[in-house]
Amino acid sequence: MKKIIITFSFLGAGILFLSSCTKDKGKEVASERTDMSNSSMVQVHDAIVGSTRNYLIVDAKTITGSALAYGGTFPAGTPASFNITPGFRAFNIYDTLATTTQVPLTFAQDMQATTNYTIFLYDSINAPKQKTVANNIVVPNDTTSRLRFANFVYNSGATLPTGFDIYSVKRNEVIFSNVSQTQVTDFIPYASAITDTFYVRLNGSTTNLTNGATTILTSLNPTRLRSYTLIFRGSYRATTGTNAKALSTFINY
Repeated sequence: MKKIIITFSFLGAGILFLSSCTKDKGKEVASERTDMSNSSMVQVHDAIVGSTRNYLIVDAKTITGSALAYGGTFPAGTPASFNITPGFRAFNIYDTLATTTQVPLTFAQDMQATTNYTIFLYDSINAPKQKTVANNIVVPNDTTSRLRFANFVYNSGATLPTGFDIYSVKRNEVIFSNVSQTQVTDFIPYASAITDTFYVRLNGSTTNLTNGATTILTSLNPTRLRSYTLIFRGSYRATTGTNAKALSTFINY
């Protein structure tokens, strides 16, 4: 494999959602930039249980043009990141609804040039948290893709099991083992253009986790050369509804 610097995340269609002019709240106001050699590439995934209308502000500029809800990723699809100026950036994530009970989330992050990041939002609307992870994007020199696992499941007022495993049907084996809460694994090579199904298990168990009578699973047919995240999220104790624990995927590059 060869490691490359991802400096083209916003070329082509990706530039369409960056505007050079100032707009009203809820619209994109980040400046358009075509030179990515001194940029940081960022995506945001919302795993805050109960969230419905999150907006992302960076250095007082609104980035998201529409609300980001629980389970959503911004940007969605490809390109899978937006670019910002490197250095210490001020992030503000909040619900704009006047009647919201969600606590705003404000933090500063030192963003490095030519680095690709995922900001994971997690916990609940009463105590939202974030974890920023630098993505080790490596473009394979063959036909494979890449896959990692992120554990951001939520358990209000109770202790979670110490770790979870991900079982692959195609490989007939555990591909990620004993991943604790808020841990994000490294990417591993994965076969592309083949649909695989994944199950969540307690570490060392051979029993798939369920929500009531429903097995927790997700399927993925990865595109060659692309990188993906499997994420375990939602309320660990909930067995029904939108916020029940779930396994899903999103693209990183």
